[in-house]
Amino acid sequence: MAVLTGKVAVVTGGSSGIGLAIARAFRDEGATVFITGRRKETLDSAIAELGENVTAVVCDSAVPAELDALYETVREQAGHVDVVVANAGIGIEAALGGVTEEQVDALFATNVKGPIFTVQKALPLLRSGASIIVIGSSAATRPPYGLEVYAATKAAVRNLVRGWAHSSRRYGFRVNVLSPGMVPTPGLLELVPEEVREQARHTIPLGRHGTPEEIAAAATFLASDASSYVNGSELAADGGAAQV
Repeated sequence: MAVLTGKVAVVTGGSSGIGLAIARAFRDEGATVFITGRRKETLDSAIAELGENVTAVVCDSAVPAELDALYETVREQAGHVDVVVANAGIGIEAALGGVTEEQVDALFATNVKGPIFTVQKALPLLRSGASIIVIGSSAATRPPYGLEVYAATKAAVRNLVRGWAHSSRRYGFRVNVLSPGMVPTPGLLELVPEEVREQARHTIPLGRHGTPEEIAAAATFLASDASSYVNGSELAADGGAAQV
């Protein structure tokens, strides 16, 4: 039997890259999936690919009112939530000496404020035993030059998850961080030059970059009952890059 049969999942930033791969994997494992994104045209393309059992909602996770509308849609159509994947995030190159207030505000709004309210506003809908997965990054451990502020946002969500684990008994969930390494998604290809990606590949113990499907497989594990006693942890899916 598919490991997510009968479960309802919400995946923010699910219209492309890692989020889309997670949504596809969850669908394939039997879940009813709700995905979000800020651009309707990108969401429409994702739905055309994913097909049945997936619903798209235009939503900027940095805007709490839009998250309210998202969860109202979930409540009306599904009634509850079993899995939340706080995946929506942005990367902006901002090296020390040239960091702007606008860059800091944008990064922390999407990458920290977004996950906080994505999780908090899901609480009334969570079914007992729900799994919350926050997408981190190996950059939180090894911040690349020019991405220090981005890395700081990912370190922040790692600490949020550690703290939220104390609320597991009260709310009946478990919460973990999934931290990918360098995965060539459309966003990363725009942010990191090819020569930097190639240089980074040589520092990865496995000798290669990851794929969105590999991150999705790790997310499926965390979403499933196979990880029922995993809580407050970080699962690094980075080929060992930030581990050794």
